[in-house]
Amino acid sequence: MMRTFVSLVLLACAFPAYALDAECVVPSKPGGAMDLTCKLVRKGLEAGARDTGVKLNVKLSYMPGGIGAVAWHTLVSQRRAEPNTLVAFSGGSLLNLAQGKFGKATANDVRWVAALGADYGMIAVRANSPYRSLRALFDAIRRDPQSVLIGVSGTIGSQDWLKMAILAQHAGIDPKRLRFVALEGGGESFTAMGAGFVQVVSGDASEAALYAGDGKVRILAVLAEKRLPGVLKDVPTAREQGVDVVWPLIRGLWMGPGVAEADYRRWVDAFARLQASPDYARMRQEAGLYPFSMTGEALTRHIKQAVSDYNRQAERFHVVR
Repeated sequence: MMRTFVSLVLLACAFPAYALDAECVVPSKPGGAMDLTCKLVRKGLEAGARDTGVKLNVKLSYMPGGIGAVAWHTLVSQRRAEPNTLVAFSGGSLLNLAQGKFGKATANDVRWVAALGADYGMIAVRANSPYRSLRALFDAIRRDPQSVLIGVSGTIGSQDWLKMAILAQHAGIDPKRLRFVALEGGGESFTAMGAGFVQVVSGDASEAALYAGDGKVRILAVLAEKRLPGVLKDVPTAREQGVDVVWPLIRGLWMGPGVAEADYRRWVDAFARLQASPDYARMRQEAGLYPFSMTGEALTRHIKQAVSDYNRQAERFHVVR
């Protein structure tokens, strides 16, 4: 039960009646980390509203395509001023911006609302896979690169592709020897691995936590500075296995560029209060995310710097426009 949900006690005052129906757009198919982000939003906002006696409905809409490009261009060109539509984003979204995969779009084209938590990269295989460590996986790739198909969200240069390419490079393997299968979202990657279409998934820890509980998935490594708490507490880091790669990323929300300042400010303030509440840490952990809170102008500055940093990383593999 919710105890003292300070974050949204003032929700009824902060939002006029027309604003009590909201939409969270998932720019991928169901089942991945973007889906988890919007579900965290719905859970947090609706639970807080119930404590105040206000009925708030947060609808989830799925808009896959282009690893976020379809949702980006739809909101920016056709739905740019909707006051209660939020769109999930991740570090992968920012990498796509840096590489020009959203066309001429830039970080200035939307309004950045809130970062809800941090996530980390990870590498997974099926539970019955012969690969029990990163070393075993890379040894197999050295012997026969064609025998190891790696499922990633997106195409060459995507976040999942880049994580695996950097890991391989640190292990002394030319990334050009890797075989990738481009998929739409983390949910599809894990589904493909379960069906035997790929042998490895390069994805995120929040996705791994979602799929690791049924005993069908083995996580070989998390790309964090130290082991992560919770479901993945026994999974070693890549660093522990002699591959010094750390890949943190943030998950959060943006709105269309034409949203009125008053509406934008209400959402920024609502999420600042949400994340300051004592119950939010528990909900964030249940969503597989780790502490990282930022809103409004501070987040916007962080996003712009992150896009610049991703651009430099991508240039190493010649995958920028």
